[in-house]
Amino acid sequence: MSLLEIVAVVVSFLGIWLTARRRLWCWPVNLIACALYFKLFLDVRLYADMVLQAMFGVLILYGWIVWARGMEQTGDVVVEPLTAFRGVAGLVAGAIGAATIGWVTSHYTNAALPWMDAGLTSFSLVAQYWTGRRHAASWLLWIAVDVLYVGMFAYKGLALTAGLYAAMIVLAVMGFRQWRKAATDAIIA
Repeated sequence: MSLLEIVAVVVSFLGIWLTARRRLWCWPVNLIACALYFKLFLDVRLYADMVLQAMFGVLILYGWIVWARGMEQTGDVVVEPLTAFRGVAGLVAGAIGAATIGWVTSHYTNAALPWMDAGLTSFSLVAQYWTGRRHAASWLLWIAVDVLYVGMFAYKGLALTAGLYAAMIVLAVMGFRQWRKAATDAIIA
């Protein structure tokens, strides 16, 4: 456990908590968390997750813009439904991305866990895109990904980060419930 990991965990937790609460401040906080984890993953040779942080940076800027345009008068972000077609398309894109990244990192790098890292990276990008699009279903994908991340980080000796991802499962459940309720309330209103 390093000082970098400790700071990254605290900032990440705050960012996910703000995201679950549908607060616009989640985006700059999550951008800082990405930069911290980029460096940490470089240090432990989780290259796909390192690149994921850079890609998250781009998606965070996208999400920030989308959320800023989708605000209610109360300051809450409007939750949008995920259509079945877009859901399936996202999962297929995640699978294709996982296979591509896994093949590249298993053949051209000394990545510690190329296939697992690739799969989690690819599906995390899908979940982040869905979060930016304000889909409550993003939280369900985050739950699945975070469960696997806990095991991977524990295996790599990143105990604090594994703990963060365990806490993120709880935050994702909380986020899903809150976002689903907000979507239901919007339909009723």
